[in-house]
Amino acid sequence: MESRKKSFLNYINVFRGLAILLIIAGHTMQFGESSSLLHKINCEIICGGTALFIFISGFLFQHLSYKFEYKNYLSKKWTNVVLPYFITAIPGILFCLFLPQTYGNSFDGLNPLIQIPMFLTTGRIHNTPTWFIPMIILFFFCSQVLLKLEEKGWLYKLLPLMFLITLICPRVDVDYNSIMNLSYMQKYFACLGYVFNGFIHFFSLYVFGMFCSRHKDIIDVFYNKRLLLWILMFALAGCDVYLSYKGVYSSFTVSKTILTMLVLGYLKHYDQWLISKQNLNKTLDIVAKYSFGLFFVHWYWFFAYNQVLALEKVISVVDNNYIYVWGIVILRFLVVTVLSMLSLYAGKKLILAINKNANVRMYLGI
Repeated sequence: MESRKKSFLNYINVFRGLAILLIIAGHTMQFGESSSLLHKINCEIICGGTALFIFISGFLFQHLSYKFEYKNYLSKKWTNVVLPYFITAIPGILFCLFLPQTYGNSFDGLNPLIQIPMFLTTGRIHNTPTWFIPMIILFFFCSQVLLKLEEKGWLYKLLPLMFLITLICPRVDVDYNSIMNLSYMQKYFACLGYVFNGFIHFFSLYVFGMFCSRHKDIIDVFYNKRLLLWILMFALAGCDVYLSYKGVYSSFTVSKTILTMLVLGYLKHYDQWLISKQNLNKTLDIVAKYSFGLFFVHWYWFFAYNQVLALEKVISVVDNNYIYVWGIVILRFLVVTVLSMLSLYAGKKLILAINKNANVRMYLGI
């Protein structure tokens, strides 16, 4: 392991902020009938932000591996990831228990003391995006093995095989309607299966992030080969849309992997320019610093916004009025993002008012 301290990477910090905005967009900006070509194209553009988040997790893990010590690492992840996950789960748990039908609680009817562990171990029902947390915990447990494999020079040789597994093991969707007729235990294992499916599917992206951190010069190659990558991304996205529309295969991860390479290349190439634009860089830095908190709370504001304005999660297109629909989804994205930021800021101020020495990250992830 390297002993010297690693420098702060502004371009990765900015990338983290852009990744969370894409995740929020993927939840708030969907429109069109689920089986329509329009919806498939829409989803191909805005969905799949998890791939970027996973890549960043792997990149930062390797970047900071010079100070890795397994027990200390797990302890910090407990404080900075698991505890804020538990705390920010409270609104979702309350929604599940008191608005089970409206919120879509698949475990409604069970004793709440049984429901709550089910929510937290799957992260799927009480706060839909947070299935990511049980999944990323699996990566935390694998951390020592990954670094050992890297040290022996084996890890990155396995990347082609890992990407092949990503291709042949696409995401398996689990939603409220698809599991409502199953038994409680079947529902639970379906949600748990979604977590393990994500772990297997995204494993290549996590290791790819480690690879790009280990060999940062490769990011310059991404920029130099940007035209080829643009062509490849559009070709893969087009194939995914077509296959998804035909009901054959769907994986946003394929095109989002190329998008990751492109965005990373551009951000590193223009890093000094971004740093020189202090207001822009500061804004992006704030979004990045709030990114994990945004991840935890945006679904609650999304739910509340839909309830107040009587909107569906996916907006229907009536009489081909695309301008109206775009207006709705863009406004929803902006309102949900701003309300999420403001609530996190208010929560931070409240915690510090109670205890000025409090570790806010332990409560809100920021």
